[in-house]
Amino acid sequence: MAQESPKNSAAEIPVTSNGQLEDSHEHSFNRDLKCSLPVGLGLSETKLTCHGFDSTKEGVVEAGPFPSSSASPKSSVISPSSAAASRLAGQGCDLIIPTGGRAQQKSGPVVLADEVKNPAMEKLELVRKWSLNTYKCTRQIISEKLGRGSRTVDLELEAQIDILRDNKKKYENILRLAQTLSTQLFQMVHTQRQLGDAFADLSLKSLELHEEFGYNADTQKLLAKNGETLLGAINFFIASVNTLVNKTIEDTLLTVKQYESARIEYDAYRTDLEELNLGPRDANTLPKIEQSQQLFQVHKEKYDKMRNDVSIKLKFLEENKVKVLHNQLVLFHNAIAAYFAGNQKQLEQTLKQFHIKLKTPGADAPSWLEEQ
Repeated sequence: MAQESPKNSAAEIPVTSNGQLEDSHEHSFNRDLKCSLPVGLGLSETKLTCHGFDSTKEGVVEAGPFPSSSASPKSSVISPSSAAASRLAGQGCDLIIPTGGRAQQKSGPVVLADEVKNPAMEKLELVRKWSLNTYKCTRQIISEKLGRGSRTVDLELEAQIDILRDNKKKYENILRLAQTLSTQLFQMVHTQRQLGDAFADLSLKSLELHEEFGYNADTQKLLAKNGETLLGAINFFIASVNTLVNKTIEDTLLTVKQYESARIEYDAYRTDLEELNLGPRDANTLPKIEQSQQLFQVHKEKYDKMRNDVSIKLKFLEENKVKVLHNQLVLFHNAIAAYFAGNQKQLEQTLKQFHIKLKTPGADAPSWLEEQ
């Protein structure tokens, strides 16, 4: 009798004529198949399909979860490329082992976790909203310039804004002239100082004209000193007016620009809502009208807020402007009058009244010890 070759129990899978497994060997087959899979691959990921040779039906065996503690240490490990897999293939059985992925349940819908929002889609949505808003505002501006569209006007507020812009131009002109005066006065003071030094030098070298050169030298030096005092007052006036014009008024005008932008958006969405209300009302237009109503309400609140902010800033600006210009105009008048009257004491008293400290020549440049 020929000696039977040893066979692995996992390779012997009895299959009936219609391709279905016998119930008596189902448990042992599942146990051996668990041992034949690579470590880390769950049996819930394994699908075994058997095709009968004489039937078109196929049997499907779904393996259950694979507990790590149920594997026997004495069980032999057979790879999918072993003889057992070859025998299964010869019997018409296909062993399908997925390479990876999450285990799926046999029945029931697959519930996915909350998907993370795509940043690219969010940016695209922002760009779409910005483009739509820009289109509406541009159309509103063109309609207003052509005289076809209506605009919301606050007559009292618009008049105050026009006065502010006109005053800003006038204050800028005063500031420019004061800077020119300061530059010219600085040149004159510099010339007077040099002239006084020249008279003093000649008074020492010309004995016959010693007193005459000496008087002129003292006069020019006194004029130069008074000119430096006046120059300090004028520069203080320039700095204060510059702060008022280029910071305080400019900040208010920036709020005015934001108010005008909010007004254009408000009118654009108001016009859009009016056009929708004039059209037919059906199932398609009602959602659009409702959405347009919501957008109109949002921009109306923004417009009202900006209008209130502009009114408050204009009020505070007027109070600050009167206070600042009152002090600076008094300073400028007293300093100019005292200088040309030759009243040195009054000129110095004016600077003390406004707490103005004169800079000595060369005080701007730090010494070598301070630099260290």
